[in-house]
Amino acid sequence: MPEKIPIYDNHIHMNPGGRNIDALKEFESAGGTGLTLVTLPYAEIRISGADDFLRSYEMTLSMAEKARERTSLKINVAVGPYPVLILPLAKHFGLENAEKMMMSGMRTAADLVASGNAQAIGEIGRPHFDVPEEIMEASNRILAYGMELASENDCPAIIHSESGSPELMRELSRMAKAASLDPGMVIKHLSPPFVRDDENFGVFPSIAASRRAIREALSKGDRFMLETDHIDDPERPDVVLPIDTVPKRVLGLLSSGEMSQETIWKICHDAPKAFFER
Repeated sequence: MPEKIPIYDNHIHMNPGGRNIDALKEFESAGGTGLTLVTLPYAEIRISGADDFLRSYEMTLSMAEKARERTSLKINVAVGPYPVLILPLAKHFGLENAEKMMMSGMRTAADLVASGNAQAIGEIGRPHFDVPEEIMEASNRILAYGMELASENDCPAIIHSESGSPELMRELSRMAKAASLDPGMVIKHLSPPFVRDDENFGVFPSIAASRRAIREALSKGDRFMLETDHIDDPERPDVVLPIDTVPKRVLGLLSSGEMSQETIWKICHDAPKAFFER
């Protein structure tokens, strides 16, 4: 029999109170073969100290292991202090303490990568909306530290930030170089279809899997991954994109001749393998 076509979603969340494994089974039934499972703050764990980050990451790792037992999916895990957490932490504990807690959460994430339990640090970065200058400055220090740890551990850093622009990609590239991290190991979550070097400055785009974005990306090359950012919210089950979007888009574009099997292998096999199997 011919080898199964790889279909990889680079950014999926599971929620202890959501569909979690049932959602991943739907992804698999639609043709999905692998994914990056990215931690998020969970309602079940209030982050009020450095140790709480480990508990949160362990919940992600536990859900990943259960999903591996009940599906055939290749699951890579990214852990890190979610950038927007700095706001409630600063409100309750003061900005200085909040920054220290986020830094500690970053070290804990790096320890899990070093032990082989996780494959990437992420999603890390800064709030995607306007915040006071002191919050942005602290967030950039935390992000820079995360990039340093990614360099030390030879792993990707998955970046959450404001909407992508060439100027943002240039800034992320500069920050990575300052942290001795190859910009090619920086994955921009929810990137626009910035495939050319003069758009991404070496940062690797992970593109939301809309038809328009994929077609624009394909018109420029094949150096990108696809994602849904599915958040498994029981109140909004198809936010951000439905769990089966990447398989449907890839197989649809293959059927129409707009995407070749060779291109699919580069995007959905070669790229994630290079990032997460180091």
